[in-house]
Amino acid sequence: MAKKIVVCGGNGFLGSRICKVAVGRGWDVTSISRSGEPTWSAITSSPYAPPWSTSVKWQKADILKPETYKPMLNGADAVVHSMGILLEADYKGVITGKESPWSGLSRAFSATKGGSQNPLERKEGEALEPQEKDGQLTYELMNRDSAITLAQEASSQNVSSFVFISAAAGAPMLPKRYITTKRDAESTIASSLLKLRSIFIRPGFLYDSSRMFTMPIAAAGSVGNMVNSMMGGRLSGIAGAAVEKPLKPDLVAEAVVEAIEDSAVKGVVGTSDIEALATKAWRRGML
Repeated sequence: MAKKIVVCGGNGFLGSRICKVAVGRGWDVTSISRSGEPTWSAITSSPYAPPWSTSVKWQKADILKPETYKPMLNGADAVVHSMGILLEADYKGVITGKESPWSGLSRAFSATKGGSQNPLERKEGEALEPQEKDGQLTYELMNRDSAITLAQEASSQNVSSFVFISAAAGAPMLPKRYITTKRDAESTIASSLLKLRSIFIRPGFLYDSSRMFTMPIAAAGSVGNMVNSMMGGRLSGIAGAAVEKPLKPDLVAEAVVEAIEDSAVKGVVGTSDIEALATKAWRRGML
């Protein structure tokens, strides 16, 4: 029987590629997002839907309202959380000129922000309530609390495997909370939801020619990674993801699906393991 996979954030840059790889294996694939089917020009080099996309159920739901997606988890073998945020609204506001640098950056780089109520103490059917007064989608809410809640709902539906798209490290240009909230999500899921085979994928920067702005960043990252390797990794603690090997999202997607397929894979999956899993998937495809 074909596996059933549910990808929350399946219409995104990485999530859509996870859907594609899973379809290629003949799996039953459901994508969950607020908008449903992707805007293809935003995530690929073509504005047109690729042939494989007709095999995906593009469902609309709100990651902050479990009751909108809970029925879709029924019967799933694996659930993937691929809905974290890289920049918060106030940080984006500074970049786009919509907010003054002082107010925006002081808020963005504050030591802490509100997420939601404790996800593990929610009542059944209770939505996540943003704790920031303006309802901002913070790292705490999206990178941590939405992931914990999705894992909790998956466990309640007897899903066997849960994949969280985390990150290799933070970066000097990002608030520290970007990575600490992801690590908090990993820790809570691993320690509190023991029925799940939890898999934490930690890629570095993702690049693809369909997003041309990612190419020079990836090139710089590759140079940084080589220099860091020559220095025995001594730059990792300072530069974080800036010296982590950049990866193509297609490779990471192959690794995610292979990790779900291989019941021995669990816990943290770093860059070298991602590459190894993708190689294993490639070899499987050649048979």
